Amino acid sequence: NRRKKKDEDVLEIPSIPNPFPELCCSPFASVFSASLLPKATSRKKQVIKVYSEDDTSRALEVPSDITARDVCQLLILKNHYIDDHSWTLFEQLTHTGLARAIEDHELVMEVQSNWAMEEENRLYFRKNYAKYEFFKNPLSFFPDHMISFPSETNAAVSHSGILQMFLSSSTYPEIHGYLHAKEQGKKSWKKLYFLLRRSGLYFSTKGTSKEPRHLQFFCEFSNSDMYMSLTGKKIFGAPTNYGFCFKPNKSGGTRDLKQLCADDEQSRTCWMTAIRLLKYGMQLYQNYMQPYQGRSGCSPLNVTPMRSISENSLVAMDFSGHRSRIIENPTEALSVAVEEGLAWRRRGYLRLNSHGSPIAMSNMGRSIHRSQSWFHHKISREEAQRLILQHGLVDGVFLVRDSQSNPKTFVLTLSHGLKIKHFQIVPLEDDGKLFYSLDDGHTRFTDLIQLVEFYQLNKGVLPCKLKHYCARIAL
Repeated sequence: NRRKKKDEDVLEIPSIPNPFPELCCSPFASVFSASLLPKATSRKKQVIKVYSEDDTSRALEVPSDITARDVCQLLILKNHYIDDHSWTLFEQLTHTGLARAIEDHELVMEVQSNWAMEEENRLYFRKNYAKYEFFKNPLSFFPDHMISFPSETNAAVSHSGILQMFLSSSTYPEIHGYLHAKEQGKKSWKKLYFLLRRSGLYFSTKGTSKEPRHLQFFCEFSNSDMYMSLTGKKIFGAPTNYGFCFKPNKSGGTRDLKQLCADDEQSRTCWMTAIRLLKYGMQLYQNYMQPYQGRSGCSPLNVTPMRSISENSLVAMDFSGHRSRIIENPTEALSVAVEEGLAWRRRGYLRLNSHGSPIAMSNMGRSIHRSQSWFHHKISREEAQRLILQHGLVDGVFLVRDSQSNPKTFVLTLSHGLKIKHFQIVPLEDDGKLFYSLDDGHTRFTDLIQLVEFYQLNKGVLPCKLKHYCARIAL
């Protein structure tokens, strides 16, 4: 009787629909039809925090499978920036002073998943003009003394032939040269002869010998990321400032870093560029080509680089006649710029006549450069070099700053030939008027804006034109 009563109680309980009918053996067990099953849930979203150079930040709710390029596009739209295909997402490991540009195709959440809970790492959003520069000018990235080609290849390799060899699955150029390597578990560094081959990075145990018995494996790149060392001399005692390292994706700390140091910037750039091409191959080329997809006349390795935004917007024009014309003559362009500048000051003085004075107007003209994106107020020489380096060592990357040694002068910091150079801007006074010059007064400008705009159009005494400025953007 007790069992019968128990069965009756069970029968009184309403039947529960089976939520997973496809897992059951019998087709008659399901209560819901396929059309009534809930649809697949949308992609999971997470919140990331992105910083800019002035340490402002912005929180973004993004899908878990978002790429670095998509994050950049989102920030470009939200901040109304102009997309010149140089915006990049950076990963900075604050504790170790390491940083790298996240490749456009990489998943941001995978990058953050490699961070330890106690680490205060950051994502930065800024421009990187050198991101794909080697596709446009590979010869300057791979000097002859550091690169060797297979024996069956002709001695003379064309401009695009170098890249085709890097992207080919059958052949690969060999990069070789001396690097300083930090010994595992020690503070000492040792200078060794390294070779980069498709199978990985090796060093020779006997001078510059390339015999297999003298080569020892150093690192492979599939399970590690390459970082540039920003403070290697200070933190790790590196012999030079041109350090880089390999960090395993699942690292336990600084003990797992494989650290290297080059003798100059050209050598470091060559090694790091070749390793990027070795690790990602055609994916890098696809990332580079993506902005040009759909444009007519685009063929592999023959894409004409787009002119920068600064070059497009700084063409000298004459609108005095019935038809506008481009002023090709630099001297005429300069005279027109000076005349426009003086006319602007006269108009400004008339507007401020009831509220200001000629002295106030003069002071405003002298300090108007402080509102420009390329001007950095009171930063050191080292800080200026760091900003240029972070924006990419491409010819024409520049900024203007106050001189630390002489408070009355300014300094133009410029990148050229993978080197950072500094040019002093000297103020000159003539007949009570103040001018600025880079060439001891031969070419004079009434303010720094005129000076910068002139050298954006003309090389003058500089090794190259001013093309891309370093700006501290705000998010």
